Amino acid sequence: MATLPNSLCLSPASDLIVKSPLFKSSSVGCFFPICSRSSVHLRCSSTGVEFNRNGFSGLSSRSSRGKIFASSAQIMDQSAIKTDSSAPTIVEVDLGDRSYPIYIGSGLLDQPEILQRHVHGKRVLIVTNDTVAPLYLDKVTEALTIGNPNVSVESVVLPDGEKYKDMDTLMKVFDKAIESRLDRRCTFVALGGGVIGDMCGYAAASFLRGVNFIQIPTTVMAQVDSSVGGKTGINHRLGKNLIGAFYQPQCVVVDTDTLNTLPDRELASGFAEVIKYGLIRDAEFFEWQEKNMPSLMARDPAALAYAIKRSCENKAEVVSLDEKESGLRATLNLGHTFGHAIETGFGYGQWLHGEAVAVGTVMAVNMSYRLGWIDDTIVSRVLAILKQAKLPTAPPESMTVEMFKSIMAVDKKVADGLLRLILLKGPLGNCVFTGDYDRKALDETLRSFCKS
Repeated sequence: MATLPNSLCLSPASDLIVKSPLFKSSSVGCFFPICSRSSVHLRCSSTGVEFNRNGFSGLSSRSSRGKIFASSAQIMDQSAIKTDSSAPTIVEVDLGDRSYPIYIGSGLLDQPEILQRHVHGKRVLIVTNDTVAPLYLDKVTEALTIGNPNVSVESVVLPDGEKYKDMDTLMKVFDKAIESRLDRRCTFVALGGGVIGDMCGYAAASFLRGVNFIQIPTTVMAQVDSSVGGKTGINHRLGKNLIGAFYQPQCVVVDTDTLNTLPDRELASGFAEVIKYGLIRDAEFFEWQEKNMPSLMARDPAALAYAIKRSCENKAEVVSLDEKESGLRATLNLGHTFGHAIETGFGYGQWLHGEAVAVGTVMAVNMSYRLGWIDDTIVSRVLAILKQAKLPTAPPESMTVEMFKSIMAVDKKVADGLLRLILLKGPLGNCVFTGDYDRKALDETLRSFCKS
């Protein structure tokens, strides 16, 4: 597969330039149909690839075997979102024969047919934690078994927290699966937040070399981001999410009622990922967030349903285009390189993932401004919306420049020793994934946020 080794530029503007040595011919013209309703004209040369298209909001692109694919992301009318439990909203993750639905709605755990249609064998293992289990384990067990006596359900309850996202804790899942004599037709069910989803997914990818699994995310963070797209794994003491696999679920069931029991700090943490989508590819969604953050913080059902659905649409589209992060999908990691360094350096679980990503986003935006790639209005708007969401905007005082640099050096986006970053460039909703930047800007950004 052809990839963009150093630079990928994504923009909803009418003209998009992606610099990449993908084509060796002097100049060719290509014409591709897009989504069966529009088209993109592509002109390739030895120095770049140029897209021209009209009438779209949120162009996305990727390269595959020398071809360029693009599709559009349209902003939705919030009034169209259903908040009753009668029929879920469905967002499809299009991956060919591995495609799957994301069900979004209120009271979905009280609709057993949703879960049962995605269980193909007779054995189920629910993986959850000691915070979520007392709240929802019995409900999910009933949903899997009511009117379905042939299915038996086992469960394993893990300790809650990022600091337990490790190999020792993962072994508890394998222990339970093996002791229960589960076979290859079994289904694992992840019931919890991002940590549980990542660990359960990785266990499913590994057990008997792969069994089916279902995601039931119970935090905003997991509902808008981590449960979608098949990234699974565990942490290593030297870096976050360095051990894992891409492994897609059978479905994702987002019951928005589970957010009623979510602590305020966890709720706010998840909004860091929601804000990210607006910054990198969906300016209209960001503007909607600026107007509606008070409603989100107040847990308004309609606002939450809209934010979750719009986030899932953005994530699903990117994953459909670039499942294994050859270029486009990396842009979903805005702020994560700095944020993961904070989580690793400060200690897993000391800060929530979204809190670290919020600070990482501020640092990425600061660096983008130092490079002259964005204007100061974007900087101020990012700070304002994060403060509205009651998220931090500066790293812990214990973080030093050297800590950032040493941890970022083993980041998954490093290629051939080159640290590639996701930065904003141009008007709101534009970003680049690149290793082509002035290193002085990175040094200046780190020094401006660290005391030593």
